Amino acid sequence: MELSDILSEGSVFAFDKVKDKGELLGLLAERAAGITGQDSQAIYETLSTRESLGSTGLGNGIAIPHGKLAGLKSVTALFARLAEPVDFDAVDDQKVDLVVMLLAPAGAGADHLKALARVARLLRTDALVEALRSTSDPARLHAILTAPVASQNAA
Repeated sequence: MELSDILSEGSVFAFDKVKDKGELLGLLAERAAGITGQDSQAIYETLSTRESLGSTGLGNGIAIPHGKLAGLKSVTALFARLAEPVDFDAVDDQKVDLVVMLLAPAGAGADHLKALARVARLLRTDALVEALRSTSDPARLHAILTAPVASQNAA
């Protein structure tokens, strides 16, 4: 599974002002609702429930909030680049400014895990992370995330 299979250009956002983790999850849920046709409150609750088990803040300013939703047809990703990092209770206590949100259908065990693994590998690439932090243009962010070079580096 490639990120280009689950991340459309319309699913990439740059947020100027986000106060905290809760507001960020709410914004992502609203945007995801518009993309997936799912209820934004259900998406928010799914993400919040997952976060209550332990932060999806991986460190190095990166988070991958995720969850499964009944009625969703396929794995869907959203990406957000924050102008100002927010506290995300990350494992390294660093604030987060790069976020990939993953939503999967309720029965998508393997696909959900493959998507998580792909994104985590991709975001361990220092050059890619640096490139993401160098722009706030959604089209450019999408191009960086879905470039063939990014896929090769994540393999």
